[in-house]
Amino acid sequence: MRGLGKTRRTSRTIGVGTGAAALAAALAVAVPAQAHEVAQKAARTPHWALKNSGVDVRFRGLSAVSRNTAWVAGSKGTVLRTTDGGALWRNVSPPGAADLEFRDIEAFDARRAVVLAIGEGEASRVYRTEDGGATWTESFRNTDAKAFYDCLTFLDRRHGLAMSDPVDGRFRILSTSDGGRSWKVLPSGGMPAAQDGEAGFAASGQCLVGSGPRDVWLATGGGTHARVLHSADRGLTWTAVDTPVPAGDPARGVFALAFRDRVHGLAVGGDYRADQASPQAAAVTADGGRTWTAADRPPPAYRSGVTWLPHSRTSALAVGPTGTDLTTDGGRTWRTLDTGSYDTVDCTPDLGCWASGEKGRVARLEG
Repeated sequence: MRGLGKTRRTSRTIGVGTGAAALAAALAVAVPAQAHEVAQKAARTPHWALKNSGVDVRFRGLSAVSRNTAWVAGSKGTVLRTTDGGALWRNVSPPGAADLEFRDIEAFDARRAVVLAIGEGEASRVYRTEDGGATWTESFRNTDAKAFYDCLTFLDRRHGLAMSDPVDGRFRILSTSDGGRSWKVLPSGGMPAAQDGEAGFAASGQCLVGSGPRDVWLATGGGTHARVLHSADRGLTWTAVDTPVPAGDPARGVFALAFRDRVHGLAVGGDYRADQASPQAAAVTADGGRTWTAADRPPPAYRSGVTWLPHSRTSALAVGPTGTDLTTDGGRTWRTLDTGSYDTVDCTPDLGCWASGEKGRVARLEG
């Protein structure tokens, strides 16, 4: 979304009080036997441990591959990669990209990744690497001045989608079936009309998410209602439903989604302006997004990123510029665990939970 601000805040750990105990319990019950040793360690004193990225740019794009490997993407065309749990970050930024705003990155492993630059016209681009960022190929450059791409997602290693704010009254969907090597704009006939002022938020790389081989969801704000659009055929046709998250202003709406399967999803957002309250900033669905219910106790402020904890049916983390929140009941109630500033969060099956944000902040959940 064009109006999304680019500034936010800081702290170091999820402390050892009640919040840490709740997170430790969530991790302990969520993890299968083969990860028991990791769970025991995490259960001691789980906290966000900051990793020295060596830069001060804002990382709104994050893709966690494992506890050891993660990619981050941010302002000034910056892409970093670690393969040793964050001890060392290698700058693997595409050459000539210093003027671009990277807001989303999707990594398949330590070598293959696709990154999205946002902006009007030719500022929206997609790059792809197959050698850990040693070389990059520009696989898409937007040539429509009316388009503004916000988010990117992959359903598997071949099929991926990117979404643009409405063009001629409808959200535009870009599609790849070869792992991001080539892209095509999908027909708009299956996309519902956008509301006046409606757009996506390029805040965390989570305004477009998928689950399984064909299902994808798109989050919106700015219009009269904050909506979630769903496609069950890889972006060809869509249905749109209202959520209880407040909208009605360019700064308000659903900023991030997370689905743990085809039916159970979370939505977080609010108003990204620091001087504005964000009531009802979270919602939950148990029917694939056909209906959304407001959280009984939502996060206390705007949240831009959300992810399910590994192997859990009920626990998830949400992050934003004023803190990290945990739910252990599937999104009905949230408890603040930390007041550090993060824009996005991602977890992997081996308990590799990562977060990133302003001033080069990158952290891993450790215990």
